[in-house]
Amino acid sequence: MPLREISHPVIDIDLRYATPDNFTGKTIYDHAVAYLHQDALAALVRAAELTAAQGMRLRVLDAYRPSAAQWRLWEARPDPRFVADPRIGSIHTRGVAVDLTLCDASGVPLDMGTAFDEMTEQSFHGTTHIAAPAQRHRCLLLGLMTLAGWTHHPYEWWHYNLPEPTRYLPLSDGAEGSFLMD
Repeated sequence: MPLREISHPVIDIDLRYATPDNFTGKTIYDHAVAYLHQDALAALVRAAELTAAQGMRLRVLDAYRPSAAQWRLWEARPDPRFVADPRIGSIHTRGVAVDLTLCDASGVPLDMGTAFDEMTEQSFHGTTHIAAPAQRHRCLLLGLMTLAGWTHHPYEWWHYNLPEPTRYLPLSDGAEGSFLMD
């Protein structure tokens, strides 16, 4: 099985879709275990090590996403700038995308200018319409993730994926076991 559970001493897991604390206001996953394709996990561990060398931590907000969850997100917000159309497929359903943020050494999230999943132009990479410290934090996250081999989504400061993600096949919803709310 190509999926592996994310577990690393300087990576915190806070799967927002395992709680109602997300843009849908509903729980999408029934447990808070984050999975990635083994190639993506290796790149995330590299990013975590680079982040730890800066005295910080990564916090994963989403990773592998079953296609049924992708449909639920699409039904809540059918905006292809922020939610992939499940008929086309999501990079998250391939297990090679991660949504994350930076935290200080004690695990307190850094100001990124907007909340995770705030689907506005304020969330775009490179926006100058947020405070300077948040711009610096986004640039730092972008640099760390890029050094570790990730590419970014232009509209979501929190989203990173492996280059050429379509070379990875979408994974079946049973790849990780029981994952969704009924």
